[in-house]
Amino acid sequence: MSHYASLSDDYYINMNLNTEMDLPQSRETVLHYFEQIQKRFPAMRNFYGRERGEFVLEEDKDQASYRWATVEPRRVCSGHVNPETPQEAFRQHELALELAPYALSVSPLDCESLNVMYGFDYTFRGNHSELLVEALGLAPALERLLEIPGAMVLGSEPALQLALDEECRVQCRLSFETRTSAYHVRTGEYPEDQLSVYFTARRYGSLDPGETFVDAMQRLGTLCTELVDSYVAENVLKPLQRAIAIR
Repeated sequence: MSHYASLSDDYYINMNLNTEMDLPQSRETVLHYFEQIQKRFPAMRNFYGRERGEFVLEEDKDQASYRWATVEPRRVCSGHVNPETPQEAFRQHELALELAPYALSVSPLDCESLNVMYGFDYTFRGNHSELLVEALGLAPALERLLEIPGAMVLGSEPALQLALDEECRVQCRLSFETRTSAYHVRTGEYPEDQLSVYFTARRYGSLDPGETFVDAMQRLGTLCTELVDSYVAENVLKPLQRAIAIR
């Protein structure tokens, strides 16, 4: 099992390809794309449509580890929850990107953005925002606000976005999603829910001459993995894990 499994209750690696133009939505095109994915991953047999022209193929979600893929009007997505290794997830994403130009007519010119995201979920019954402040702290300029008599933290979802090249085409973003509401804080009744940490590496714009979607994704995947291992795991995920254990 991947070492990421020890850093949170669940982890997942997703890939999104966002296009400038609408993707084909005909029955034959969509089904052909998903049939090619299912040939490689036969357990992906649950197919259904959502509102707004979104189509989903996934494995049974009651498993600890499962795959999913979607085709939306302007987005192709692929995800793997709790993969045995990150390489398993990336092999699935590579297949989706290998098929997209042929099955969905996606051109290298039509790339609005491509991103790889590592997500980490923590099941926690309590004030998620307060937990984040406790685990990660606040900017010094904000710390004294917590000294206001009777104040309770209702919202704290810090985010940091960095450009990694001079043209700002390659970026990374660290963000959080809390699921605690004012009602929960007011009543003191907290459901057991997921606090999520997301780290995304993204590149914008059309592909370079001779570059494929798989090439671009592999570079983003390597970058995302290196940054999670070098910075996010030690400075964000482990402190959050320790704060939950103390509670």
